[in-house]
Amino acid sequence: MHTNVVGVKQVERYQVDTLVIGAGVIGIATARALALAGHKVWLLERESSVASVTSARNSEVIHAGIYYPKNSLKAKLCVRGKHLLYEFLKRRGIPHRRCGKLIVASSSDMAKLEGICHNAKENGVTDLSYLNRDALLALEPQLNATGALLSPSTGILDSHAFIQCLLADAEHAGVEMVLASELQAKQLRPSNFEFELTGHNALLQANKVVNAAGLDAITLLSEGAGFPQQHLPKPYFAKGSYFSYSGTIPFKHLIYPIPEEGGLGVHLTLDIAGAGKFGPDVEWLDHVPSRFTNFDYSVSSAKHFAFVEAVRKFWPSIDDSKLNADYAGLRPKLSGPGQAFADFMIQDESEHGLTGMINLFGIESPGLTASLSIAETVAKRLSMFQG
Repeated sequence: MHTNVVGVKQVERYQVDTLVIGAGVIGIATARALALAGHKVWLLERESSVASVTSARNSEVIHAGIYYPKNSLKAKLCVRGKHLLYEFLKRRGIPHRRCGKLIVASSSDMAKLEGICHNAKENGVTDLSYLNRDALLALEPQLNATGALLSPSTGILDSHAFIQCLLADAEHAGVEMVLASELQAKQLRPSNFEFELTGHNALLQANKVVNAAGLDAITLLSEGAGFPQQHLPKPYFAKGSYFSYSGTIPFKHLIYPIPEEGGLGVHLTLDIAGAGKFGPDVEWLDHVPSRFTNFDYSVSSAKHFAFVEAVRKFWPSIDDSKLNADYAGLRPKLSGPGQAFADFMIQDESEHGLTGMINLFGIESPGLTASLSIAETVAKRLSMFQG
């Protein structure tokens, strides 16, 4: 059921059992998991449609769990989420393909492949295999690399169909959807969280809250009375641009270079129809917008040369006239340029002291892959508060 609070201003206060803030893929998956566990859930979204911000601006890749440090949330939730996701996609008939990916290296970077392979094994990803140049060229003749790691469990999916399926499940389980409604935190107390519905002359009080507001998750709490500000991490944001390719892609696998600071390097991903795109790059924001409603997601054509140069390292014969600026996304990060790895943060009362509140901070890649395992984790942590 879709609830529209516009036009019901005579009702000044709403009482909610469990409020999930943000209807991206993480928020929808979490609302679904909580409803299936017996919670009465409201899922509130600022935009007029679901999954229209970060969840609409990704690579649609199912990650294997290769790069993240051992025992990190990113590693554990990615590996667990990958298995849950493949099972869900198969069971529900959602388009996906376990196409595999190649992490390619030049002669000077071959030693780095060993480190990547070792790290993957530490995370329980044991299906990687080395390919020398001859084996690599037999697999992908147009690749230029000395060697590669093959990750057969990496794949792609139709993320729109996946999200719509999650949403249908959530609504069938009783989740109330509230769209085009922005929240301001008013007073936050244990098991008593009050928010103002901006522009609606209404207050919303919830017994339990999951903050899955993505880009605004930290800002939302920095504006509200009652949240201990020392438990808010410093936010960083990186814009990532993509270029699409209008010609035929000669590769069957996803092609990734050695990772770079802040991302995985400009890489080739494929969609279900076989079309190719390259990216994202990493462009750090030098300031943090208070809200992201008017953020400029356009991709500068001036990036064309840098993208061509990056792609030619592994695909020398690319026709650069067919490489076109396409779309961009933003990553909410918890570490900035030159800083050490920052993990997902799933913050509960053991850290901030507010019974009934869970905050999801820094949920960037591999968030899509880990969405079902993140939802599973949140539901388990919140189960003690179910009344």
